[in-house]
Amino acid sequence: LVDNAVRFTPEGGEVRIEAHRHNGSIEVSVADTGVGIPAEALPRLFERFYRVDPARAREDGGTGIGLAIARSVVEAHGGTIRAESDPGRGSTFTFDLPISDPAAPATTTRRDQ
Repeated sequence: LVDNAVRFTPEGGEVRIEAHRHNGSIEVSVADTGVGIPAEALPRLFERFYRVDPARAREDGGTGIGLAIARSVVEAHGGTIRAESDPGRGSTFTFDLPISDPAAPATTTRRDQ
């Protein structure tokens, strides 16, 4: 999320990272003053290999899997992720993760290969 924010924010722009506790979870947001994302692209942002502008993404080295991986990791930990954007003004990506009870014993699952 931070890499995308930096990549798509022009020089002199701003990238802001914030984290807050909220109703038993931690909410992390990455906001930028970059190019923004068109409204019609927002529903597909977290799909594998989707790129808002394929030509520009190739120039920047993007493959279209970063946001899909972010969504998978967040959901694997019981969280949610979302994006908001105002084209020409910037984007904000926010994810929530449940806060686990530090007194609870850790559990591990082993899968035989």
